[in-house]
Amino acid sequence: MNKHWTYIFGLLLFTNSVYAQQANVNLEYNPQENTDGLTPFSAQVNSPEVHDDQTVTFRIKAPDAKKVELPAGAIHTALDKDREPIPFTKGEDGIWTLTIGPLKPDMYAYHLLVDGVQIADPSNTYAAFTAMPPYSQLIVHGSGPAYYDAQNVPHGNVTRHVYHSDVTKGERELYVYTPPGYNPDKKYPVLYLLGGSGELPSNWVYDGRVNFIMDNLLAEGKAKPMLIVIPNNQVIHRNHPKHADLTFDIFEEELRDHVIPLIDQSYSTIRNPKGRAISGLSMGGRHSMFIGFQSLDVFANFGILSAGDTDAETSLEHFLNDPEVNDKVDYLFVGQGTKEAESFFNHRCQALHDALTNHEIEHDYYIGGNGGHDWSTWRHLLYYRFLPNLWK
Repeated sequence: MNKHWTYIFGLLLFTNSVYAQQANVNLEYNPQENTDGLTPFSAQVNSPEVHDDQTVTFRIKAPDAKKVELPAGAIHTALDKDREPIPFTKGEDGIWTLTIGPLKPDMYAYHLLVDGVQIADPSNTYAAFTAMPPYSQLIVHGSGPAYYDAQNVPHGNVTRHVYHSDVTKGERELYVYTPPGYNPDKKYPVLYLLGGSGELPSNWVYDGRVNFIMDNLLAEGKAKPMLIVIPNNQVIHRNHPKHADLTFDIFEEELRDHVIPLIDQSYSTIRNPKGRAISGLSMGGRHSMFIGFQSLDVFANFGILSAGDTDAETSLEHFLNDPEVNDKVDYLFVGQGTKEAESFFNHRCQALHDALTNHEIEHDYYIGGNGGHDWSTWRHLLYYRFLPNLWK
């Protein structure tokens, strides 16, 4: 083979390898599509492998294991399965396999059970960590990038801030999204976006893809430029016996004493309630509700995602009976996933919606997407409803 053809052959190999399974070269919308039969770097097997018909094959090399299963989670919800684990089949080579689907294009968090031990998929390079044990991400692709994928549009920046808190007596972190073309000579509204139980601020970036969602909405002309601040709303151990009694007061103090002052000092912000919003998922939705509704001197915009309260008439009595509440609130969104609304999670959201309706408080109530109490729902709520309507 002459030098010319050697060069061409090597170039073709390199070009193909760029798009191989979990190559991690580009921010691909289909990172787990196995285009070249290559195994991820340092992995024992190819897992998960996403096929073009949206079926998925999981593999794990565990020759000494007695049982391997896919436990209940977001994948079960998407497949309308009950909560029984789905068993793998063991091959003579000691590799266990499971093929499921088809699944709708989306991102799904999952674990594996190996002889009853919960683990992340050891061959999947897309792993995530929170204030809970690590898990893996399954990314089922469609025919092109989704609304939460990195696309060829102007991109904003995500900055990590580390600061000292006198409230929690230690060093803490928060993330700030600034829109493309951020200009410190302009004043920007600020959305304070909170995670759920066990979430860290980074999860709204890596699981929620909020920065890409915002980039895409801005490029499509569907939302207004804003800062998105993602603080850590874990302020007391989630399993503390008095968590529900203590968390709201502690986090309100953290917001007022540290988070909001840091943002107003570091960025060009609109420093009044109309220029601030607070939103969160699950526990973060309850923080947004129980802190935000009693802080109308700070916030005038609210996004309650997959949250509420079954005793809203009592717990939100002051807010519900404020005769000027509709003048103080610019936008109040309450949303949940389609499959949440079909489950016990609906009780909290529905009770909040009913209480707001009974007191004639203007709000936007929405049920949508294909997900349950998971990131599929929270990404959907942001892109299709909350962010486009915020500041309008």
